[in-house]
Amino acid sequence: MQIEGLSWFPGHMTKTKRMIVAEIKNVDAVCEILDARIPLSSRNPDVDEMTVGKPRLVVLNRVDQADPRETNRWASYFRGKGCAVLEANAKGGVGTAQFAAAVRELLRDKLTAYAEKGQIGRTVRVMVLGIPNVGKSTFINKVAHRKTAKAEDRPGVTRSKQWVPVDRTLELLDTPGILWPKFDDVEVGKRLAFTGAIKDDVMDIEELACYLMEYLGRHYAAVLTERYKIEVEESDTGYDLLTKAGRKRGFLMRGAEVDTERMARILLDEFRGGKLGRFTLETVEEVQR
Repeated sequence: MQIEGLSWFPGHMTKTKRMIVAEIKNVDAVCEILDARIPLSSRNPDVDEMTVGKPRLVVLNRVDQADPRETNRWASYFRGKGCAVLEANAKGGVGTAQFAAAVRELLRDKLTAYAEKGQIGRTVRVMVLGIPNVGKSTFINKVAHRKTAKAEDRPGVTRSKQWVPVDRTLELLDTPGILWPKFDDVEVGKRLAFTGAIKDDVMDIEELACYLMEYLGRHYAAVLTERYKIEVEESDTGYDLLTKAGRKRGFLMRGAEVDTERMARILLDEFRGGKLGRFTLETVEEVQR
């Protein structure tokens, strides 16, 4: 699997980038949906330049799958950057009810100025951005109390812009998920692949699972022991751990060889579904180095 230097920029993403630049003048604020497990890696570095000058609300989504202590630290980090922050679990509806109030608080000065001009009740428009498979469409559906945005648990489903009314005075602009042209940092590429932001069919699933097993073995060995009933030794590679887990699960082929591909898919499914536990795969310190 060649993650380092991986080019992943389908044609619709180039189109989306142009659309964001064209539409930014028509919105009052920008809502950026991030994956709370990888808040830094799930940020498109092009967004700051494309949305410069617009008030920003950062939604840390999937907080139910992230380490709560690290989520608090990331929330403080983004507030320190001048962003409003909302913690959410869009699938379960946590945090979505607070969205409209958070937007109006973010735009309080602007709304006060409108009111002073007699423009009470003027519609506020918010552009919602996020990388593929970060839960953006699910979040919008929960906020709007309707199934307007198409949501699936795979990247690249939303392909065109659509305006979604939340109430009489709030509209959201849903945009397709957009990655950046090239992952120069191999760790960022891995984290995006772990969470499903990159389609599995362009990756080597076994190799990806080995990377994840290696990380979990170093940082969360007790979780692997509890979930897969395996002993994690200091010398174990990711492949060693994947093989141990597969053998313990009884995923054997002819000749008692472990079906590591099957175990790899199980590992990634369980990680993405939150069945392994709550992990944050990067820390604020990594930004500050």
